[in-house]
Amino acid sequence: MFLSRRATQAEYFDAERPLAELQQFYQALASINALFLVSEPFQRYIPRLLGQENVRQLSLLDLGAGDGSLGHSLTNWAARRGWAWRVVNVDLNVSALGLSGSRLNVAASVVALPFQDRSFDVVIASQMTHHLNEVDVPRHLSEAWRVARRAIVISDLHRNAALYCGLWILFLVTRFPHSFRTDALLSVKRGWRISELGELARNAGLSGARTSLYFGSRVVLQARKS
Repeated sequence: MFLSRRATQAEYFDAERPLAELQQFYQALASINALFLVSEPFQRYIPRLLGQENVRQLSLLDLGAGDGSLGHSLTNWAARRGWAWRVVNVDLNVSALGLSGSRLNVAASVVALPFQDRSFDVVIASQMTHHLNEVDVPRHLSEAWRVARRAIVISDLHRNAALYCGLWILFLVTRFPHSFRTDALLSVKRGWRISELGELARNAGLSGARTSLYFGSRVVLQARKS
């Protein structure tokens, strides 16, 4: 059955690429992220997890942050509500971090974070976890849980035919670089089902984690520390 098995092929931009290609990639990604409201799960779930009265000032760690666009979006969104959210970006790709315009960048692996326990109020990741294999995902989730003081929220692509076909049609009628189109469709093939991500969370020791489908295109994992 189509997409019943998760793809394991590496994406083109999983490897180091020239800066010009990287810039073009993140420009294209920004358009797709705006279309799919990529920051909305965090805007919805963080206040819901912690309570509106407890999110006026937060430190967040964004894993696999790339060019830092998610952190920028969230800090602006919070500021419009009178909240002060501070986001630290983590990514292995130093060139991508250099595009962020932020000084709060750390080049590191998400499976071995260079932070002490409970260093950040909330640890987040968006469209990053599918880049890892089944062995590394529990390590990634365990590390996220370790450095989180209050909660983690992980959002990733949901592997399903509707999302794949929707993107395929979108790419027929719009102009995006070939490498970006290929990676985007491959990302869906590498995405997680709800049960799969839930099982990986249990393997990581996150017994209280909840996974859910978010408007058909994403699977969201959330967990709060008591």
